[in-house]
Amino acid sequence: MAKVLRAAVLGPPGSGKGTICKRIAQSFGLQYLSSGHFLREGIAANTEAGVLAKTYIERGMLVPDQVMTKLMLPKLEQMRNHSWLLDGFPRTLAQAQALNSLYQMDLVISLNIPYETLKDRLSDRWIHPASGRVYNMGFNPPRVQGKDDITGEPLIQHDDDKPEALMARLRHYKELAKPVIDLYKSQGVLHSFSGTETDKIWPYINSLLSTKMLTQPSDTHPTQMP
Repeated sequence: MAKVLRAAVLGPPGSGKGTICKRIAQSFGLQYLSSGHFLREGIAANTEAGVLAKTYIERGMLVPDQVMTKLMLPKLEQMRNHSWLLDGFPRTLAQAQALNSLYQMDLVISLNIPYETLKDRLSDRWIHPASGRVYNMGFNPPRVQGKDDITGEPLIQHDDDKPEALMARLRHYKELAKPVIDLYKSQGVLHSFSGTETDKIWPYINSLLSTKMLTQPSDTHPTQMP
């Protein structure tokens, strides 16, 4: 039987985290679990955690730790016999400790991308709000400018993707991420990758995963969540 692998990818906005996660899911058969997807799903279904999260999102605030863990941990408990990959969770030490109480992580990947690269990527980033689909005018543009490929609905640019807000946003990410990174480093499961191009980082991540998953799951199909 294939080894069950529990993994997460950490990285600042614009680090290529979503792209890396999708490649890992496709290559190694891990379930791709995006916190953004579960937030949108919880809000649409009017779950207790979803209703709570919506009140913060509508005010432009970060969703508190206790709401995120209430949203994510029941989902993860259902995945006990599956290999999975987390994107967007845990973001804080409190979230990481809550996750730790449920599972010992096998692998945590941290992406270190230079500020200038992040700034360039995010200034070109446009989003379809309803689905969370992300486009980049430089390397992943929509088929019709300003429109989502699937629905044709308009794309938006987040205010915090604009250069003037980006420095504060990245500083905030680093403050929250450092204790999370330190925790996983102390557990011996952290692997950091630095670079400016996802395609150049990917072979090293691919090699690491190949070593970690000695047998690839043959009966598990990756579930992609936007």
